[in-house]
Parts: sequence; C-alpha cells; structure tokens
Amino acid sequence: MSLIGSETFKWEDVDKRGNVMYRLPRNIKFNDNVVVREDEIAVFYRDGKVLDYIDRPDRYALTSINAPIVGTIVKALSGVVQQAELIYLQKRAFDGKYGSKQPYQFRDKEFGMVNLRVFGEFRYKVSNPANFVNQFIGTFNYATSAEVEERLKEQMVVLVYDSLGDMKNQGMGVADIAANLTNIEQVVLSRASDHFELYGVSIDKISGLYISLPEEVQKAVDTRASMTVVGANYMQYQTGQAMREAANNPSGGAAGVGVGVGAGVGMGYQMIDSMRQAGSAPGPGQQATAAAVLCPKCGAQNLPQAKFCLECGSKMVVSTIPCPQCGEKVPEGAKFCPNCGSAMNVPKKKCANCGAEVAANAKFCPECGKAT
Repeated sequence: MSLIGSETFKWEDVDKRGNVMYRLPRNIKFNDNVVVREDEIAVFYRDGKVLDYIDRPDRYALTSINAPIVGTIVKALSGVVQQAELIYLQKRAFDGKYGSKQPYQFRDKEFGMVNLRVFGEFRYKVSNPANFVNQFIGTFNYATSAEVEERLKEQMVVLVYDSLGDMKNQGMGVADIAANLTNIEQVVLSRASDHFELYGVSIDKISGLYISLPEEVQKAVDTRASMTVVGANYMQYQTGQAMREAANNPSGGAAGVGVGVGAGVGMGYQMIDSMRQAGSAPGPGQQATAAAVLCPKCGAQNLPQAKFCLECGSKMVVSTIPCPQCGEKVPEGAKFCPNCGSAMNVPKKKCANCGAEVAANAKFCPECGKAT
C-alpha cells in the first residue's frame, strides 16, 4: 500500500477457479492499480457507469476522487463517496449441468398429457462483456458466479422445453423421444445463440441430454416396442408374458403349474385358430368369417361386436351427423365437412318444400333438390 492508500489488485488463482466473475472487495481509490491477464476481462465502473472494458493483458492505474485529502474534503462537504469498482470476467469456457425443477407437460396424441423432466450438460463462456454486465450485474444485481450459473441453468431448461414443443408440433411423440435425443440436442444448440445473446453468453456444447418419462408411460412405451419386435398384438403379447411369468415361478406349487398349463393351452388354441382362419377361405355358399375391426384411435384389432377398444379403451363406434350443406355423414365434433369443406356449425333453416334442415345460405335443398 502506498502513502496515499492505493494498492495493486489482481484476480488470485485461489479465487479464480470455477468462477466466471469476481468483484473486487472494496471501492477503488485514486491511483489503484489492477493487473489484467490473458484470460481475463476487467470492467471498470464509476458512479454506476461503465468507463472501460479492459481485455488487453497489462497493469492499469485507475482514477477516482477517493483520495486521502480530496476524498475526505468531498465527503465532509457533501457526504458523498464516489462509487468506483472493478469486476473481472473470465474468457475461458465453463461446464455446467442443468435439470428441470418442475415437469414439462407434453401433450401426446397417444398417451395424453405426459409430465417430462430434462437433464443434461452444457458449456458456456462470456461472448459479449457489455451484455453480460448489463444483465447480470446491472439488471439482476448478481455478485457471485453461482447466481449467474443458476440463471443460465434455468434458461437452458426453458430452451429445451421450447425446442421439444416445436418438435412435437412437427409430429414427434413421446415414444419417439429416446431415438431423437441427438436431434433434440442439435436443435437446442442451433437456437442457443439467439436465446443467450441478450445475456452476453455463448453456448458452445450441449451433451448428455436425458428426458425422463413417468414410470407408467415408460412401461407402455417398452411394451409397444416389444410388441413391434415380436409382431404380436396386445392380447397375444399379454398372454405370452403371463406364460413366461408362470413358467418362471416354481414356488407357486400346483397352482402355479395350473396357471402355466392353462395359459399354454389357451395360447395354443389361439395360435391354431389364427392358422385356421389364415389358411381357410370360404367356399361356395359359405359365409365369410367376420373380420376384425380396427380401433379408430389407436388402430388395434378388436372383435366386430366390441364397444370399446381392448388396448386403449376408446369407443369403437363414432357418432356421425349429416353435413348441413351436402348431407355427407361427418364424425360428431368435426368443424368442417371432409366432402364439401363447409363449416358444420353454420346457421340452419328448413326447406319450404320437404321440411329438411339445410344451411341458411344454401340455394337448393340437398334432399329434394328444389330452391330453398
């Protein structure tokens, strides 16, 4: 320390590790010297204004009125002490981890509303000191690197959620997420520049992305994948699983053996019946066997008389209403007719000739063909 109280400051290595920013612990006095090294940027504030961004390595002398004589006189006359401070920023890249605190509600066409949680790693560095200082030090008034990184983690989660929403709108479902993790990372990385530019930060790398599904949804996805591999429908797959569990349960005694035998016999009859249906065609005068009916929601095969789907539980019969414009049968709840494109909720009127309901703007009745 000199006679007028000035000192030389530098960012000590013991304080530097793992910290993207460091604020000098005291007010800058007249002729204080600071050392800036190759991997650092120094930001000099005076009276709330940034006077300089120092990014060239060297020793610098800073000025303020906080001198032993001048500063004492100014304080005695006005009660004011000039605020002069220095903040160091690191140029090197940092590795951070992010994870969602609250689940993201992903609306899937097959599984409905699914709560997802995301986790991963990212690499960031200060790319624009002015924006970094304005946001984290000026707007948020952060004083530590931990506060800065916590904010960046929150923004990473927001960016991943936003990217998932866009990919969902392009047709990606919950069952497709595991196979698209690398694609999701690339989408997030491509959008990171615009998202973090306001904070003066650049994201150089995103890795280790993990998106967790609720346990029941994960089991359903695994079951569907297994069904696809073995080429079985839901009932055949469940029967096979029951047979395997019964065969692997020797502690069940006679009851366990009975279950295994029963399941095996049932599966055998089912296989024989399937082969018989596949190999035999109806002869002359014979009535063809009723074909299976596909579920309108999930596409699973069901018996012709089934009222609800065996796999997803949806109604098998979809109610229809006539189109007010062309009379075509349209599924109930549809907003437009697939035949003529007319809106389904248009005002109606009765035909003066036959009494049928027609659209208010229709010129001819679709029932009798006469002018309305």
